[in-house]
Amino acid sequence: MTQNRTLVSGANGFVGSALVNEWERQERPVSRLLRSPGAGNIPFSLWNPSAGQIDPGCFAGVGQVVHLAGDNISEGRWTRAKKDRILQSRIQGTQLLCATLARLSSPPQVLVSASAVGFYGDRGSEVLTEDSVAGAGFLSEVCQAWEAQTEPARQAGIRCVHLRLGVVLSPSGGALAKMLPPFRLGVGGRIGSGQQYMSWITLPDLLAAIDHCLADTRLSGPVNAVSPGAVTNLEFTRALGRSLGRPTLLPLPSLMARLIFGEMAEATLLASTRVAPTKLSATGFHFSAPSIADALAGLR
Repeated sequence: MTQNRTLVSGANGFVGSALVNEWERQERPVSRLLRSPGAGNIPFSLWNPSAGQIDPGCFAGVGQVVHLAGDNISEGRWTRAKKDRILQSRIQGTQLLCATLARLSSPPQVLVSASAVGFYGDRGSEVLTEDSVAGAGFLSEVCQAWEAQTEPARQAGIRCVHLRLGVVLSPSGGALAKMLPPFRLGVGGRIGSGQQYMSWITLPDLLAAIDHCLADTRLSGPVNAVSPGAVTNLEFTRALGRSLGRPTLLPLPSLMARLIFGEMAEATLLASTRVAPTKLSATGFHFSAPSIADALAGLR
């Protein structure tokens, strides 16, 4: 059987839905791996990672897998139960998927499995590449455990890419969509000192980067999915204000961020992670929005 189809897990999420919709528009063979029946015309199969269940027929004709499933880290405070869901949703799904792939008589050639720049932890202004060591903290521990679960697939000869995602920018969803209402009202501002670095990528560039990782056989292991233009929170805030034509004079103090968001604020909003897309750049990937001004253009 010809293996020309791509299977996408997490296909109902912010990135996953954009990816499968784009491929459907291009008339590329794609199917979804979902936990509950999905709407639309794109074929889907069901799985239940917490119960260790997966439809064995979902891999028929599949030559590529993009694994994006995982609990949203930015929804709700990080209670002990929430942190366990964040961790287990990544470990269980990746473990089940990769163990199943490893047993196939004709496995796919490549697996692009999501990870995050949280792998590097809070590192100040240090420029971080794929060769940089792991950092400390909950998100770094999650990312390390998450990436480790792909080992059975790698040992089975599947080329595995760990796509370390930065903040994905799009007015249609994710962090930027949540920021736009207050910033449009002129009540946005820097968070904490504003000196913490934010590594980001636009949604269109991320979709193109996933395609690039699927196609370029030189890529395996960690790949930083970030633009080359990491910025401080203050730089981002000012760029967003300029794009919207609004003032950005109302900061969110560190103490207030911690009171509102708890541990999540420390690990995401206040942490500094300055990441470079070394492998993407070395393999000729072209960013359509390399600067934050490019990324935020036309928001008004």
